[in-house]
Amino acid sequence: MKNILYLLVIALSFTTCKKETKQDEKVVKDIKTTIANDGLTLIEGDFIYYSDAAVLQTATGIYGVLLNKKTKELAEKAKPFQKEHTDMVKVRVRGLIEPKNTTEEGWDYNINIKEIISVKALNPKENEVIKIGK
Repeated sequence: MKNILYLLVIALSFTTCKKETKQDEKVVKDIKTTIANDGLTLIEGDFIYYSDAAVLQTATGIYGVLLNKKTKELAEKAKPFQKEHTDMVKVRVRGLIEPKNTTEEGWDYNINIKEIISVKALNPKENEVIKIGK
């Protein structure tokens, strides 16, 4: 009976390790360029900011954005390209990709923006929103 329990524990530990590796591989595949010498990563995607949350959606994943001075600066630069507050904008930023704290809710990885490279409007067909109500 103990042998079966040990085998079960070992099998579960190997299974969990594989899942963590796949998440790390996903982040590496999502990066458009290599990580620079300063450790910052170039990320391109669709950005949206609300008063207490920001999100960056790339071609293969969604990341939480840590709220800091650069995030608020990016939100200000995005305003001219938004017709509605729910509109996303296309951005290119450099920053640090950090795993989320296990005690917090949210996406698996967060981006700590350190540099804003470009901000532009999305193609109108990519920014369609269904509105309910008045």
